[in-house]
Amino acid sequence: MQENNITQVHSTTPDQLYNSILKGVRTELKILVENFQPKKQPEYLTRKEVANILKVSLVTLSDWNKKGVLKPYRLGNLIRYKREEIDQALKVIYNKK
Repeated sequence: MQENNITQVHSTTPDQLYNSILKGVRTELKILVENFQPKKQPEYLTRKEVANILKVSLVTLSDWNKKGVLKPYRLGNLIRYKREEIDQALKVIYNKK
């Protein structure tokens, strides 16, 4: 059996109802706009770029890959690193010292 939901509005003109709904929608949209943060696309760096940032040789970079200090991403024959993961690894490396 299907239920019918009926809402009755007394003492309100159609314009008042319209403006009330519009005000509520605008308030919600304003909150969404204030809290909206677009999703950042990850920035990928080459081995040479990472070696220059970390001021290490490519051999050290390969060693850190094997030890799990850095996480390389393979794109075919290319190796790339995520910028934010490099920043986190830097903090870990220098906190150990």
